[in-house]
Amino acid sequence: MTTTLDASPTTYVGRPRYEGANIRTWIGFKHFTYLLEEAVLQHFRDRGTGPDVLYHVHGLGIEFVETSIQLPATLLVDDEVTAVVTTAPAKPGQGAAFKVRLSVQRDGAEVTILTGKVRVALVAEQDAPGHEPVPVELVPYVVGGVAELETKAREDLACTGEVTDVLTPPGSNAFLWSWRIPYFYCHYSHRLQHSGYTRALEEVVDRFLHERGLGIGKLLEERGWIPVVSRARVQLLADAQMEETLHTVFTVGEIIKDVMYTARMDTYVRRGDVLVHTATASIVHGYAVSRGEKAGSLAEFDADTLTALLGGAE
Repeated sequence: MTTTLDASPTTYVGRPRYEGANIRTWIGFKHFTYLLEEAVLQHFRDRGTGPDVLYHVHGLGIEFVETSIQLPATLLVDDEVTAVVTTAPAKPGQGAAFKVRLSVQRDGAEVTILTGKVRVALVAEQDAPGHEPVPVELVPYVVGGVAELETKAREDLACTGEVTDVLTPPGSNAFLWSWRIPYFYCHYSHRLQHSGYTRALEEVVDRFLHERGLGIGKLLEERGWIPVVSRARVQLLADAQMEETLHTVFTVGEIIKDVMYTARMDTYVRRGDVLVHTATASIVHGYAVSRGEKAGSLAEFDADTLTALLGGAE
C-alpha cells in the first residue's frame, strides 16, 4: 500500500515576479517553475508541515527533486495566476508526487498556462535543530540525501585527466560551462537547490547560443526573434555542495520541424577521480516572430541557424 499526503487539492493564487519580464512583459520559463514551487509549498503549509516546521521541529528539508512542465500559453507580468495542486501516486523510494496546473483569466475565460509534474523528497538535515518524530504519513518520503532516491538516470563518470576530455569529446557538439556554486543558489546552509539548477538551465542556454553566434540580443535586434520554451524538465540525482565547481554540459539533440530544438543539460561535480552526476535536465526551445507579416508565428530556422545549433552535424 502506497502512503500519500492528504489527497485534497490545494489552491494557491500568486503573481510572477517582475524580474521575469525580460522581453517586453512576457515572463520567462523559470518563473513558471517558481510559481509551481510556491504552490506545492503551500500544499505542505496548509497541512501544518511547511518548510519552517519541518526543519525546526522534525529536522527535515523540503527538496524539489524533479519538475516536468509544459507551457501551452504565455504568462504576462500583471497576470494573477491560480495554481491547483493535487497529489499523484508515489512510487516507493522516489519521493512524494504531485500534479500542478497554473491558469490565468483572459477575456473572461480560464486559460491554462502550465501543466506539470513534481516530485519532492524530505531530506534529513544533519545540522537542523528539530528532532521530534516525523509524521507517519511523511516517513516514506524521508531520505538522507538526494542520491538515496531510486533513479536510473544517474551516470557518474571516471575522470583521471582533464574534465573537458570526458565531457566534451571531439564530435559531441557539447558545450561546457564550469562555475562555482554560490550560497544564494543553495538552501539549508550547504546544498544546491532545484531553483539553482533551473537558473543554470536558463543561463547555459544563453551562453551556448551566444557562443554559437545566436545571442538572444542579436536575434532580437536583427530578426525580431523572441525565445520560446514549450517544455522543460529538471531532475536532481545527487547533492551538490555550496562552493563546489559545477561542470554543466549542454547538448542540442534534435530539430523539430525546423522551428524547435530539443536539448539536454547534465551537471557534475568532481570528487577525486569521479565526476558525480548531480542533475539532468531537458528543454524544448524555439523562437516566436515579433514583427512583420509573420508576427506571432514560430520562426523557421535557416541553414546558418541549423549549422550553429548542431555544430555542423547532420
